[in-house]
Formats: sequence, C-alpha cells, structure tokens
Amino acid sequence: QVQLVESGGGLVQPGGSLRLSCTASGFTLGYFAIGWFRQAPGKEREGVSCISTSDGSTDYSDSVKGRFTISRDNAKNTVYLQMNSLKPEDTGVYYCAVARSGYYCSGYSIYDYAYWGQGTQVTVSS
Repeated sequence: QVQLVESGGGLVQPGGSLRLSCTASGFTLGYFAIGWFRQAPGKEREGVSCISTSDGSTDYSDSVKGRFTISRDNAKNTVYLQMNSLKPEDTGVYYCAVARSGYYCSGYSIYDYAYWGQGTQVTVSS
C-alpha cells in the first residue's frame, strides 16, 4: 500500500526550530519529487517546498526561503523539512505529497500532487 507519513510536528516558541519527516512505504520515494505543503486554520493549503529527484534541486516559497531547508535520505525512504527561525505565521498542519510530474518539481498546485499524508501539526506560539 502506497503511503506517506509525516512526523516531527509540535509546539515551539517563535525563533525556534523543528525538523519534519516524511517517510514513504509501499514505494521508493527516491524515484519521485516530493513537496511539502501547509494549511492554516481557515486558509487554503499552500506549497512550502519541493525537492526533485532528477538533480536534487530544491525550491521554496518566498515566505520560508532562507529559513527552511528540504532534504532527502533515500536510504531511509524519507524527506525532511528543517524549519528554523519559526514565526507564528508558520503555524498549521504540514503535509507531504508525491509530485505527479515524477522526477521534477513543477509548482505547488495541489492537483499536481498525490498520495497525501495525514499531516503533522506545527504550532508556533509563546
């Protein structure tokens, strides 16, 4: 069964850090570009970052650029999202998903991604 499971969320103070994990089962994650998204209460799901598999290139939304780092460990079938200098506006449920494009990242339309995980809650608050 193809499945993605996110973990690593929690409550953190502004300026703090968290590392999210997205672990795949039922398929080899290393063959696909993977995207991270988040959804705040009452807001639409938005793309945060994506990592390709063709050349390992990465992409970030303007709101997280310079603070978040996406990486992958194919041996562990896992993609990570290191989040530093967290802000209250980073609060939301974070999801990972497989890019339908296959090897490369091609934007953040939710319709271009599949096999969504169940999400992990990130709360940034003092």
